[in-house]
This record gives sequence, C-alpha cells and structure tokens, in this order.
Amino acid sequence: MTFFQAIILAIVEGLTEFLPISSTGHLILIQRYLSITSSEFSKTFDIVIQLSAILAVVWIYRKTLFSQFGIWKQSMVAFIPTGIIGFLFYKLIRNVLLEEPIIIVYSLFIGGVILLVVDKLTKINRGQGRILNLPPNKLIFIGILQSISVIPGVSRSATAIIGGLSTGLSRSQAVEFSFFLAIPTMFAAAGFDLLKSGMSFSAQEYSVLLVGCFFSFISALIAVRFFIDYVQKNNFTSFAIYRIVLALVVLLTMKA
Repeated sequence: MTFFQAIILAIVEGLTEFLPISSTGHLILIQRYLSITSSEFSKTFDIVIQLSAILAVVWIYRKTLFSQFGIWKQSMVAFIPTGIIGFLFYKLIRNVLLEEPIIIVYSLFIGGVILLVVDKLTKINRGQGRILNLPPNKLIFIGILQSISVIPGVSRSATAIIGGLSTGLSRSQAVEFSFFLAIPTMFAAAGFDLLKSGMSFSAQEYSVLLVGCFFSFISALIAVRFFIDYVQKNNFTSFAIYRIVLALVVLLTMKA
C-alpha cells in the first residue's frame, strides 16, 4: 500500500465511519478498485484507521464523556452483544466476510431499503426518548442490531441509529448514541485485532499506518460535525438512497 492510497482510504474512512453508509464497505470496495491486494496489513490498516476516526468523537464530546458516567455505562451495556459476536466469529469475519465484495453490495442495498422504511415510520412517530433513560433491555436490543454490522456493508452506524430510533430516541439522540457506542466497539475491535496480528509490520507499513490515522482523524472531525448539524433539520432518506444507488453501481461495474 502506497502513502497516496493510504491517504485516500483514510479520508474515505473518516468521512463515512459515522454516516449510515458503511465505512468498511467503502474501504473494501475502494481497495478493490485501486487494485490494493488484500493482506494482513491491509485488514489491520482498515481497523486501526477506524479507531483513529473514533478518537474524533472522543475529542468532540470530551466534556460530555468526562462528566457523565451514565453515557459510558449505557454504551458498555449496549456493546455486550457486539463484543460477544465479534469474539466468537472473528475468523469468519476477517477471513471470509471481508473477502467477498458481493456481500457488501447486498448489504448496502438491503440496508438502504430498511433505513428508508424505518426513517419513514419514525417520521410518523417522532421519538422523544433520551439516552440516559434507556433501560437495559432496550440497550441490549440496540446492541443486537449493531452486532449485525459485522457483515461488511451493513454499517455499524446505521444499525445503531435504527436501533435507537426503534427504541424511541429522537434522531439527534439516536445519532449521538451511535457515536458513543462506537467508542467501546472500535476500541475492542482494534485491540483484539492488533493482539491477534501481533503487529509484525515493516517500518514502511508503520509509517503508512500513522499517516492513515492522521487523515482519518481529521476527516472524521469534519464528518461528525456535519452529521450533527444535518440531523437537526433532515432525515436519513438521502443516505438510504445513496446506499441503494451505490449498490447498483457497484454491481454493474464490479469485475469478476
């Protein structure tokens, strides 16, 4: 992987990690179109720059995160299902699901349709719930939905938002909780992956990784602030349509 390719991937990761359009799906597809060979390093690169993007949320919400313990408690409870699924199916996810671009196409399309339907339903029944008021059973429900996102193309952000909307959260609260839930999810995923990979990379690869982390963090800062403002006045229909259109474009242009 070259530095230029790493920068492109990192920017895409930062811009898509918190939008309901699947950052992992975008990374895999772009790597395919840029003819980047799948390797242990490329898989680790994808996960580590996701972690770097999560740090943007920690920075933006630093006052809330360091003053409200309840946010951490709610996030950790909701994280449990994803943690269990990720641990049990780590090899399947890394060695099988991440190697099949067609899975991403179907996931993007189906996820787009579901997001469109949920968005329309919640427009009729606007949620007023608050994150700190969610009981354990609703938190676990959100976590179960998020665990589906181990399938590339589904989108961790989308499933967490859909889960939040389904449990009565307002759009802005559902989006913010998807941010908070990303913190334990990605820290656990990155830590476990680094432990398994052993970080046996060359000096060149470490340099590429650092560059990727920097650009991922900066672009994520931009994306998070945009998304926060966007959901105040808009629904998720445009993201749903984007997913569906992207899936069709990729299906038509994908090389065997």
